[in-house]
Amino acid sequence: MSGTIILVVLFAAFLHASWNAVVKSEGDKFLNTVVVVSSAGLIAAIALPFLPPPAWSSVPFLLASGVTQVIYLILVAAAYRSGDMSQAYPIMRGTAPLIVAIASGPLIGEVLSLQKWAGIGLICGGVLALALEARRRAGASPATTLLALANALVIASYTLIDGIGVRQSGAPAAYTMWVFVLNALPLFLWTIIMRKGQLWPHLRGRTRLATIGGVGTLGSYGLALWAMTMAPVAVIAALRETSILFAVVISAFFLREKIGMTRLAAVALIAAGAAVMRLG
Repeated sequence: MSGTIILVVLFAAFLHASWNAVVKSEGDKFLNTVVVVSSAGLIAAIALPFLPPPAWSSVPFLLASGVTQVIYLILVAAAYRSGDMSQAYPIMRGTAPLIVAIASGPLIGEVLSLQKWAGIGLICGGVLALALEARRRAGASPATTLLALANALVIASYTLIDGIGVRQSGAPAAYTMWVFVLNALPLFLWTIIMRKGQLWPHLRGRTRLATIGGVGTLGSYGLALWAMTMAPVAVIAALRETSILFAVVISAFFLREKIGMTRLAAVALIAAGAAVMRLG
């Protein structure tokens, strides 16, 4: 796989970690997420008239992606209600690429080399090591673990759906914009109905959050989808999880969080996995 594709996906991972750090740094985390997703949806809707439409053959994948991403958001909320984010997030993100790698062969005919499998294993191992560290710090919740594993299946599902759909579309940029419009609408409407009078006051004074977060999440997933048209979906899915590496760096230097030896070892595994991918 070319170094250019790897650099693009690593930049996408950096964008993902950056907008997550912005969300974490201010106020109500759920409303922050709604602001970011809604902002990305608005940017996408504005861009769509200027882009060539995706092929009709990709429309079923867009609709399926929209449904699975709504399920993803529901399960994220359930997991975070039942336990700590530090326990649930690494399990979701570390397990999903392994599922994608296992399923991509029979579903889309992608056969990975042993070296690619080694890189995926190292990245997922590093992410899951972070989950084990969080479990020791915060105590384990069996319900949270089960919800996180269920959501890993959902993440793997929409990754494969979008990986196939963006290839069918013939227009990666337009496909990405439609993904964000279809994601933003149900989340925005649900928040307006269920948390009446809270979203607009929260949005006021948070144009920085909306702008940085919206551009960050749109750019992050858009670049990953483009990369999936150029390289195996399983490889891109695993490389995208190096966002946790960037998140650890950002949390240490900008959010002033303490980073122990276990986290540093996990980061080393993730970095080693990315290097193996480059050499494979």
